[in-house]
Amino acid sequence: MKKINITLIVVLLSNGFLLYKTYGQQTPVFANYDYNAILINPAHAGFYPNADVTLINRGYLNSIEGSPRNIGLTFNTPLNSRNVGLGAGFSSDKIGVTTTTSLFASYAYKIVFDRNYNRARWWSYNPNMLSFGITAGVLLYNENLLELGIQNDPNFENNINTTIPNIGIGILYNREHIYIGFSTANVLGNSLASDDNVNLDNPYYVYMGYRFFTSRFQEVMIKPNVLIKYVSGAPLQTDLNITANYKNRIEAGVGYRTSSSINFLAGFYFLDHWRVLYNYNQTVRSTAINNTHGIILSYRFGDGFGNRG
Repeated sequence: MKKINITLIVVLLSNGFLLYKTYGQQTPVFANYDYNAILINPAHAGFYPNADVTLINRGYLNSIEGSPRNIGLTFNTPLNSRNVGLGAGFSSDKIGVTTTTSLFASYAYKIVFDRNYNRARWWSYNPNMLSFGITAGVLLYNENLLELGIQNDPNFENNINTTIPNIGIGILYNREHIYIGFSTANVLGNSLASDDNVNLDNPYYVYMGYRFFTSRFQEVMIKPNVLIKYVSGAPLQTDLNITANYKNRIEAGVGYRTSSSINFLAGFYFLDHWRVLYNYNQTVRSTAINNTHGIILSYRFGDGFGNRG
């Protein structure tokens, strides 16, 4: 059987979304991880004082047969102590004859340094805190090779079905205007995989962002951020992004991934509790699949997305 190379592109099973295999698996575009940060770090589980649900899908508007498609659902909630957060969810990714499905549960413990922080500001809850996270779950990997109809090649004589248990860890520090995090997707490696031919690549993430306002009235918040991904044997990948938010009513942003793509997003908030974002990914090199559309829909319980002032 051929050797399977799989790159875990997020803190897998801390919402292992978008396992694209077109040109090597990639980190999800910033519209996904910047608005649902548990995608790359379980330390974000239960970060906000109210629970939220997020639905993600990408690629369903693409007309090219076999192009990457993803759908996933995540849930985040703090517990009553506010020091503990939980997350859970699933995702399904398909490209060509390959399908990956992941199920996960995440746990975070938060050390809060400022319990009297004002939570009523429209621009959201940003406590002074240090959070530690762990995530566990399983990845189900399937390649329906017989569907390709390739004859007389031993690499295509059987379908591949593999189950891979997984554990990831992460840490996050947040303080009003700044945040910084580190995470790694798989501390178990290949040790528990059901197929000895699986070669599981483990990425490491370091990221940070800064929030500031365009005027003393604090109506427009600007947030530049950077994410760096390292995988052994692969070039270092850097995402440079910036977003602008007007009082949690409308939001827009742009991002650049080194030697790979430009990403755009735009969205709005409605009925206090809902947020919808559209994102568009355009590659900067010639490929068979040169753009991807996606939608992110979030619902936050309790006070929703904050006092808009």
